[in-house]
Amino acid sequence: MTEDNAPEPVEGEEAEEPIKQRKNGLYPAVSDELAEQMRTGWADTELRDLQPIAQASYAAARRAAVSARFPGERLVVPAGNLKTRANDTDYPFRAGTEYVHLTGDQTQDGVLVMEPTADGHRSTAYLLPRSDRENGEFWLSGEGELWVGRRHSLSEGELLLGIPCDDVRELSVLLSEATGPVRVVRGYDAGIEAALTDKVTAERDTEFKVFLSELRLVKDEWEVGELQNACDATARGFEDVVKVLDKAQATSERYIEGTFFLRARVEGNDVGYGSICASGPHATTLHWVRNDGPVRAGDLLLLDAGVETHSLYTADITRTLPVSGSYSDLQRQIYDAVFEAQEAGIAAVRPGAKYRDFHDAAQRVLAEKLVSWGILDGPVERVLELGLQRRWTLHGTGHMLGLDVHDCAQARVEAYVDGTLEPGMVLTVEPGLYFQADDLSVPAEYRGIGVRIEDDILVTSDGNRNLSAALPRRSDEVEAWMRSLHG
Repeated sequence: MTEDNAPEPVEGEEAEEPIKQRKNGLYPAVSDELAEQMRTGWADTELRDLQPIAQASYAAARRAAVSARFPGERLVVPAGNLKTRANDTDYPFRAGTEYVHLTGDQTQDGVLVMEPTADGHRSTAYLLPRSDRENGEFWLSGEGELWVGRRHSLSEGELLLGIPCDDVRELSVLLSEATGPVRVVRGYDAGIEAALTDKVTAERDTEFKVFLSELRLVKDEWEVGELQNACDATARGFEDVVKVLDKAQATSERYIEGTFFLRARVEGNDVGYGSICASGPHATTLHWVRNDGPVRAGDLLLLDAGVETHSLYTADITRTLPVSGSYSDLQRQIYDAVFEAQEAGIAAVRPGAKYRDFHDAAQRVLAEKLVSWGILDGPVERVLELGLQRRWTLHGTGHMLGLDVHDCAQARVEAYVDGTLEPGMVLTVEPGLYFQADDLSVPAEYRGIGVRIEDDILVTSDGNRNLSAALPRRSDEVEAWMRSLHG
């Protein structure tokens, strides 16, 4: 990486504004002649024929729903700022979920402001404009165009987003002088929150964030299409992994992680969450993301990963694969039990069903299996009443999916886990059985085996559709699929 050692900004009349430097410049002061040379001789690169982004009309409909819920109030939704990784390097920027959902924009420091009007709200996206060529910002600042790339101009932003755009650098002053009720999405932009500190309350802002979370419970057709794209790309990433299992055995779980990450970056923006590439006993750790262990023939590989699309919608899929290509008898027994539980859970996903129904259906099957294997004493109803199966099932059977891998997390209990399924909802169904390596309550041969199967399920008007059906689930189909990928 090139060190951020840009020269100091020009002083005097040549510099309209001071240029923010990340650290002291290592070059001498800029001469007047160089400053003039850098100011001129550049082609006009303004883009004037841009079309609105694909989700622009859908974002407008979402803003209309927000406007109807909060009439007469100023609403402020920030994208967030860069976060420092170490010294003068930053983490890759990922815009706030609420901001992306309501604008489709993903740029750092952006803020959506919805100003109340007589008949609703007027929405403006406050963005960083292109770095200035007159004052030298574009080449003198570590955040300038020649250092980090070109930003869209404000007029380009208006064409893309379909709403007015203005300079975000002026927003803090405007907000500090504003009157009337205001709500802000907290946790993304400390500067914006500071400008509103005497105008907002935690209770009102929490209510705002809860509404925005619940607004994402039902996906529109464009969102469903993006989630399908994410699942399709993820399926190809799983195929990539199967093809290189021999190389993973020669190295570690990191080879699997890197292989899937390549697919995520080629076909999407990133992985939607830290990939779980858990081989052998690591599969019994629910969120094993260290991915530094060995991959051995005879063990199972639990791969839980998802491609995040360029629009930031993510898949979340898990398969538990035999590294050697074939399950042992005991591995197949446990895998088939989890498959049966998942089948029961998926069958319970339909409009009008309670959200908890698919979890209860899957847990019942797993409890029955644990009793039939002699690991738990029955009857099954007693096991379920006391939750005794949870020693080996551990987690809930699924969650909402969308822009966040655990989407709609701020929704009220009554709207989410105690709610009713509706067409357009997308959720995971992911039962599992995990026998810890040090669990003396189960036979020795079970210890160190972990199995989870996870798919992304769309609630339809007459039932459900498995968005991740491209990946086989049944044990014999998994083995045949793996053989086909090895020629």
